[in-house]
Amino acid sequence: MTLFEIMIVIFLIGLIASVIGYNMKGSLDEGKAFKTRQAKEQIHDILLLEYANNSQSVSLDEIARDAERYLTAAGIVKNPKELLKDGWGKPFKITAIGSDLKITSQALNDYNQKKDRIKNSAEKEAERDEEEEN
Repeated sequence: MTLFEIMIVIFLIGLIASVIGYNMKGSLDEGKAFKTRQAKEQIHDILLLEYANNSQSVSLDEIARDAERYLTAAGIVKNPKELLKDGWGKPFKITAIGSDLKITSQALNDYNQKKDRIKNSAEKEAERDEEEEN
C-alpha cells in the first residue's frame, strides 16, 4: 500500500468515527433524560410512602427538606445520595406543595427546552420547504 492509500483509509475511519460520536451524544442525553424521569418517579413514590407511614409525626415539608434521610429510612433504596441526583449528576429540587411533592431537575428542563427548540426549528424549516414547493 502506498502512503496515499493509508491516508485515505485513516481519513475515512476518522469520518465514520466522528459521525458515530455525534449520533451517540444524542443517545447519551436521551438516556440521561430517561434516568432522570425514572428517578423523579421513584423519589416521589418512596417519599409519599414514607409520609403515609409517618404522617402523624412528620410533615411533608420536613420530608422534602431531608429527603435523603427518609429515602434511607424506607430501606428500599440502595444508594439514596445517587438517587437524589439527575442523569447529569445535579441534585433534584424537592418541594412540598399541599399534599404532594414536586420534584424538578434544572438539567432535564434545559434538555427539554433544547429539544423543543430543535423540533420547532425543524418544523418551521419543513413549512418553509413546503411553501417553496407550492
